[in-house]
Amino acid sequence: MAKGTSQRIATVTRKTAETDIALTLAVDGTGTAKIDTGVPFLDHMLTLFAKHGLFDLTAKAKGDTDVDYHHTVEDVGLVLGQAFKEALGGKLGIRRYGCFILPMDESLARVVVDVGGRPHLVYNVESPTMFVRDFNIILVKEFCRAFSNALGANLHVELLYGEEPHHVAEAIFKAFARALDAATQIDPRTAGQLPSTKGML
Repeated sequence: MAKGTSQRIATVTRKTAETDIALTLAVDGTGTAKIDTGVPFLDHMLTLFAKHGLFDLTAKAKGDTDVDYHHTVEDVGLVLGQAFKEALGGKLGIRRYGCFILPMDESLARVVVDVGGRPHLVYNVESPTMFVRDFNIILVKEFCRAFSNALGANLHVELLYGEEPHHVAEAIFKAFARALDAATQIDPRTAGQLPSTKGML
């Protein structure tokens, strides 16, 4: 069953002196992904994100990865957040809130999101080992911060426990996808109303 009653699709491009990104998102997808950011571990995480959120996602990025992965990871998070913002439009009828707790072997992550227009990130993640090959998983925090700011989402990410850094990052991205899937679904009971007593999000 589709998550929405109409197409919620956005294409966003962003070019700076540090990165050049083109991304297309379909919120009501089937989980297909075609990702090439120049950062292999980020490609892996975004593929998981699309699959578990049932989002269709195509992303192509070129960045100054010879310097560091930071700019590419952060800017992809920003562009993805902007794509969700555009695809959700006026947010009529969405559930708005989502929460998911997800295990990945020894790791357990909890992600809670409010797509309510108020950007805020709480990120409580500590891993004994921070690197997956040459990827520092602290960059996941920068990705989440950029996403939260661009979409206007209150995002809480917590690692309840975990050791292996790949498992930690994977648990976070999968839980994030599932929570965002829940938040962006259309609630048939609301008859397309805005999920706020303020009259705006």
